Amino acid sequence: MAQGRGWEGTVLRLMRAKDFTLTVTRAEDVTSLYRRLRLTDGGLLAAAGVHPAMWVRLWFTNAGRPHQRAYTLVDPDPATGAFTLEFALHEGAAGDWARAARPGDTIEATVQGTRFDEPEPAPTHVLAVGDPAALPAINSVLGAFGPVPATIWFEGGQDDPPFRTDADRHELRHVSRGELVDRVRAELPAILAGSAHPYVWITCDTRTTRTLSAYVRRDLGVPKDRVHALGYWRAD
Repeated sequence: MAQGRGWEGTVLRLMRAKDFTLTVTRAEDVTSLYRRLRLTDGGLLAAAGVHPAMWVRLWFTNAGRPHQRAYTLVDPDPATGAFTLEFALHEGAAGDWARAARPGDTIEATVQGTRFDEPEPAPTHVLAVGDPAALPAINSVLGAFGPVPATIWFEGGQDDPPFRTDADRHELRHVSRGELVDRVRAELPAILAGSAHPYVWITCDTRTTRTLSAYVRRDLGVPKDRVHALGYWRAD
């Protein structure tokens, strides 16, 4: 199945990645910029298991070439072999496919590299930084830690994307585009100072993620095993 996927497909095959065919069963426009698809998993959940913030690589065709993007599973259900994917719609092959997807459509997916290392000791406060592309992962992490309080800095997404926050324990701080780094630097230190065992989750564009990850680790001294940092997309 990796044939026709270029060097990325070859590397994933050598790393013993597992391939599956997903089938769309339901499509819903949550907002004008956010689309939700329910899919059957082609045996993926039974083969790979489930963990918080689990993600898969979807394969698209972009100008005649293979193109893969990673998406977090939402509400995975091993009993029925189904899950949901949520798309923050942008220009490009992935957004074009998601806009046009209808029940019965299929797409190839690869599982390789996804994992979740739960911090020890358990967090006393979760500090999450992201944008619409990272919202499914942030929701999954918040759900995984149950009653633990959390502070979320969220850049953009004023079109009411589907947060799964609880006002009793989650503080959601909306941030205008271009202001995320400054806001986090100004506000994060005070929260860290009051948390015995913080856990920082940073999933923004690659440049912002690197900047904030370096700041949290080097300037604020948060241990590496208490920080998850992964760039979800590349800014132009």
